[in-house]
Amino acid sequence: MDGELTDKPSRKFSVSRRQLLVGGGIGAGLLLAWNFWPRDHAAPLAGNEGETGFGAWLRIGEDGIVTVAVPQLEMGQGVTTLLPQVAALELGADWRMVAVEPAPTSAAYANFPLATRWVPIWRPTLAALAGDESDMVVRNFAEGERFAATADGTTLAAYETPLREAAASARAMLCMAAAERWDVSWEACRAEGGLVLHEDKALGFGELAVEASGFDPPRVPPLLPVSAADTGEALEPDALPATPRLDAPAKVSGSYPFAGDIRLDGMAHASIRHGPVGDAELTRFDPAKGHNVPGYLGLVKAKRWLAAYATNWWAAEQVLRNIAPGFDTPEPVETAAMAEALDAGLRRGEAHEIVASGEGEAALPDRPTLALRYDLSPAPHATLETATATARLRDGLCEIWVASQAPEQMRQAVAAQLGLAVEDVIHYPVAAGGSFDRRLDHDHAVEAALIAREAGRPVQLRWSRWQECLAGWPRAPMAAVLAAQTGADGQILAWKTRIAMPATNRELGRRVFDRFTPWAAMEAAEGEEDVLAMEGAVPPYATQNLVVQHVPVRIALPTARQRGNAPAYTAFLTETFIDELARQANREPLGYRIQQLGGEPRLVECLERVTRSSGWGGGLPTSGEGLACLRMGRADRTGRIACVARTRQGEQGLEIGEVHLAVDIGRIPNAEIARQQLEGGVVFALGLATGSALTYAGGLPDLGTLGAMRLPTLARQPEILIELIESDAEPFDPGELSVGVTLPATANALFAATGTRLRTLPLFAGIS
Repeated sequence: MDGELTDKPSRKFSVSRRQLLVGGGIGAGLLLAWNFWPRDHAAPLAGNEGETGFGAWLRIGEDGIVTVAVPQLEMGQGVTTLLPQVAALELGADWRMVAVEPAPTSAAYANFPLATRWVPIWRPTLAALAGDESDMVVRNFAEGERFAATADGTTLAAYETPLREAAASARAMLCMAAAERWDVSWEACRAEGGLVLHEDKALGFGELAVEASGFDPPRVPPLLPVSAADTGEALEPDALPATPRLDAPAKVSGSYPFAGDIRLDGMAHASIRHGPVGDAELTRFDPAKGHNVPGYLGLVKAKRWLAAYATNWWAAEQVLRNIAPGFDTPEPVETAAMAEALDAGLRRGEAHEIVASGEGEAALPDRPTLALRYDLSPAPHATLETATATARLRDGLCEIWVASQAPEQMRQAVAAQLGLAVEDVIHYPVAAGGSFDRRLDHDHAVEAALIAREAGRPVQLRWSRWQECLAGWPRAPMAAVLAAQTGADGQILAWKTRIAMPATNRELGRRVFDRFTPWAAMEAAEGEEDVLAMEGAVPPYATQNLVVQHVPVRIALPTARQRGNAPAYTAFLTETFIDELARQANREPLGYRIQQLGGEPRLVECLERVTRSSGWGGGLPTSGEGLACLRMGRADRTGRIACVARTRQGEQGLEIGEVHLAVDIGRIPNAEIARQQLEGGVVFALGLATGSALTYAGGLPDLGTLGAMRLPTLARQPEILIELIESDAEPFDPGELSVGVTLPATANALFAATGTRLRTLPLFAGIS
């Protein structure tokens, strides 16, 4: 609850160690452990009656319940289980007595790894700092902006260590309290199952918490060995999870709060109409035609949208249908014009050289061994829950219930539009019914706040599916050429990847951090290089000469990040291209890949394991077998995956019937959640691969329903078999990996089944 509990960063804040260790009274007991608390931030997490707080992360109740703060958006990835599990293992808690609470926005929860990765987004002029979490500019940004965004699989990288240190310190303090009662050394005590134990004596966490908070924690948190993770038998597909998901019972019962579940006294429901894509302006509507709809309460007009609010959402939607708002759009987006711009950029545009080694492009002859063209359409996020936000203004405050991947930036945008201080915008986090990075943008939250201000009452705004397709910016379209020169033995001598696409991450940065309109963001990003849009374009295969180029292309369509991000499409390019190189060299796809992967033994192991477990037959013609592999991440945290996909004949034609994965994601804290993420990524990728292309005419998309997108249905799901490889490397988030590898494996399987090579996404329809 951000308004009253969040901090306002200030270098003038000063407090002594003893002041921080003074409690807030019996029952409240908000006590802070000095060792694991930032020195210049106020406390973000207040203790409830009967609870004792331990720093920014933990509270322990008199009943023994341990509550863990989670500063990341729950959007199906299981973060409200994963982070509490980290704390529970380190603390020695009983999993049956662990609860979770969304953390308020605070600099205490700054996501330094993501801020580091996103330097090219929030401050492109400092791109050289990307990868350096210790740089003070990055840390000052992350803390000053209270940047706790949920994206790019950085949850464990950002929060595992702080959580473990907090839990280890609290464990030591509990042991100190017990040891004083028993007159023994606290180091001789241990915590297990929610109890502090010594020989035959035991005391519960709940009866020790208040006393424990009066002890100074060790200066170095006594961390347990890092082996507290799922290993061995726990990685087997049929193994029962040791820590079942905390959110599962509430989601099954329907009691888990999503954005659309909020209900407030006197609340109105709003529907909205946005203009066609292309800087549209609202110019006409007939308000008189809305008055005959029962429940109608009023209209709110803005430059580019019109909203109606009523006693129920359906009435508000009917009002908008009746009054038929019209827009003037000077340059509406058209698929044909977009394709022409991308084609011109690919052929003649000025390129930014993102990566170059050896002789670069000069090593490629005029007629290389192979040069192929690819075209990718815009791709919708297709979240199950459409954009929804509830806002209430009273007593100079704006309260807002919304699922946001960047909550502090959302608060700043709402505050700016309402003319409030950011501390006067109170955010109540709710779960997202799917996001896929769609909830990094927060335009619907701003709209809900503006409508509530004009309506003078609480308002819940819910976009229709059509509005989500129209104004929920898709993954960027692109055109690409890959070229390679090979030797007599098929060895890659030179490789070039040239991608023409908008500077999509630069646009996102200006929308999210600078609060530009989408049109101003596109204009500001015109001609800029986008390093993050080229991630994964460097192939894992050895080559003496390499060049990766980005040709920034201005199109009339705002674009956004999407699940899998750049490696999803760059892996599609690379892994279908390497398949064609193998066929041209008359080589079997597996052997050819392994030949080129001299410096990637862990990726080779993934390939060998998945082909062995799937019964890979060589990908022969008519076999319907497709192979692909992918490496994601950076040196300290890297994920590797290999995939075999097989086709089958379904009722509606050829489809993917089996997907086999071998996955190396380092140490695995929770194997069940890892599998769920990998399976979800496969399904998401199949939607991108075989769904409908998103095209525009007159600024309007041709897709307006989930059914029109031809997404995979439950009845047509492939069998997904996953082998998790045991490792002690740093954990890598699996949520993006399977998206990137499934796309090319699917394309390669369809080629093996039909003999026809598809070089578009979706596979059955290009941009033009």
